[in-house]
Amino acid sequence: MIELSHVVKMFAGVPAVDNISLSVSQGEFFGFLGPNGAGKTTTIKLLAGVYSPTSGSCAVGGFDVHRQPLEAKSLLAYVPDQPFLYEKLTGREFLQFIGGLYTMESTALIEGIENMSAAFELADFLDRRADEYSQGMRQRVVLASAFLHHPRVLVIDEPLVGLDPRSARLVKDMLKKKSESGVTIFMSTHLLDIVEELCDRIAIIHQGRIIHEQKRTAQGFGGPLESLFLNVTR
Repeated sequence: MIELSHVVKMFAGVPAVDNISLSVSQGEFFGFLGPNGAGKTTTIKLLAGVYSPTSGSCAVGGFDVHRQPLEAKSLLAYVPDQPFLYEKLTGREFLQFIGGLYTMESTALIEGIENMSAAFELADFLDRRADEYSQGMRQRVVLASAFLHHPRVLVIDEPLVGLDPRSARLVKDMLKKKSESGVTIFMSTHLLDIVEELCDRIAIIHQGRIIHEQKRTAQGFGGPLESLFLNVTR
């Protein structure tokens, strides 16, 4: 479902992403790890179509993200590391706007908003304007908007930003449920415990290059993920 082929992204002549190739299959929960400044968010923005690669290609569902953006992005939902909402819209209005972008039919959109409201416990603030929201409220509405159109691929950067323990549990349960239903998830995070709990496979990026890949086994990732991470990025 996701294919990165020899992707390079240069900023002022310096490679932020340096010849990355990755393949993520349908239904796989993929964890993308690395130190600060390693190239994680740049890679995610390339995959989501926010940046164009200097060279190489990014594909979702067989569609090139940059040459066939409408086809690729119709399959995709992207959640950035900082949740963005239109300040003067209510949460419900924002979800209606997102559903309109994906040309959801009115009945399906209304039903979807109610389902997401229940799943993420949004009812108490969904009809308040976004400029009144806490960070955690924003994150929950943005995550709800990502699931609203039933994407086949979810690209998500730091999914638990600003969430209290109960909200974090709701999000983790939803992500796992979606992965088990066949949604491909590409997740970047610094929280190694969520990776150990949820991910089927990981890759570690350092200085723009993939330096380690590993699949989960029955024993997890072969020991504490923190030790592995520190060893390979040392």
